[in-house]
Amino acid sequence: MEQVRNDFVALYGSEPEGVWAAPGRVNLIGEHTDYNDGFVMPFALPHTTVAAVSRRTDGRLRLHSADIEGGVVELDAAALEPGTDHDWTAYPAGVVWALREAGHPVTGADVHLASTVPSGAGLSSSAALEVVIALALNDLYELGIPGWKLARLCQRAENVYVGAPTGIMDQTASACCEAGHALFLDTRDLSQKQIPFDLAAEGMRLLVVDTRVKHAHSDGEYGKRRAGCEKGAALLGVDALRDVAHDELDAELERLGELGGDEEVRRLVRHVVTEDHRVERVVALLEAGRTREIGPVLTEGHASLRDDFRISCPELDTVVDAALAAGALGARMTGGGFGGSAIVLAEAADVETITKAVQEAFAAASFTAPRVFEAVPAPGARRLG
Repeated sequence: MEQVRNDFVALYGSEPEGVWAAPGRVNLIGEHTDYNDGFVMPFALPHTTVAAVSRRTDGRLRLHSADIEGGVVELDAAALEPGTDHDWTAYPAGVVWALREAGHPVTGADVHLASTVPSGAGLSSSAALEVVIALALNDLYELGIPGWKLARLCQRAENVYVGAPTGIMDQTASACCEAGHALFLDTRDLSQKQIPFDLAAEGMRLLVVDTRVKHAHSDGEYGKRRAGCEKGAALLGVDALRDVAHDELDAELERLGELGGDEEVRRLVRHVVTEDHRVERVVALLEAGRTREIGPVLTEGHASLRDDFRISCPELDTVVDAALAAGALGARMTGGGFGGSAIVLAEAADVETITKAVQEAFAAASFTAPRVFEAVPAPGARRLG
């Protein structure tokens, strides 16, 4: 925190009014269900985006990042418009735009950022950036917006200002998660339940394997999947795929074909409905103290994302296959897909063996060496000082 504060002083010539942090996240289960009004189960990572911020009264928004080359970027808060910024600054500027559009009197800010959330790794670096800005401005301008509403505003910034059709999970996870817990979130009504998730106490670990294959949500493939899900819901006459009952899935898929849904739409529907069910199964297992039994459910989720949603890649499949062959309890890709990260549930005693097996499998396939680290459920967004 002190480094960020000192850098702010060097940039802007005065002390910041405060320093805030917002975490990245790992999604334990529930992929591509959030924009289908479904269930998700993320938890916050120790990796955070930290922001030193002060208010301005002249309408100027000055942005700087320690992680990106270039100087301070200066913008006019009143002139912010969706689609006009295609750089990293679109994320913090989008939050200011969303707050102002919602009627909140944000008159500018000086901002310096530094992040330890890996970018493009499927760990929600963009949501961490949005949420830390939203929380800082919420506090400084005394707006009184609760965390779940800040998440909504951040989602609007990403959807409308940045142009990425993401759901609500990432921002809510960053804003609302608690240390030592996974967040069971109903994305339809935003009801939340904190589920205890202390693997170390049970002799297990959850590894994150960053494949270093970059992805971008604003690229077309993500949007195509979302449009296909919406088409499936429209053909079935439901508000969202959340409303398709799991025990009626086979009959609904047959009906979908009769209504003109092609094979691709049927695959997307099958994934979302079964994934919602997997989230419910994981919650039930964790609440019953049967944590090891979630492993096969995670692996089922990967197969569905690979075969039905078709958003995996050779590197992600290699992580899952190598980890399972080396004794992992379960493994799957996490995040939006087309690269990014996978998670591996393992006995603590097997972590070294599994990590080595994944690294050797990547080397044998001539892939870039992956980054492997342990994921421990951390606190959500907060003020540091």
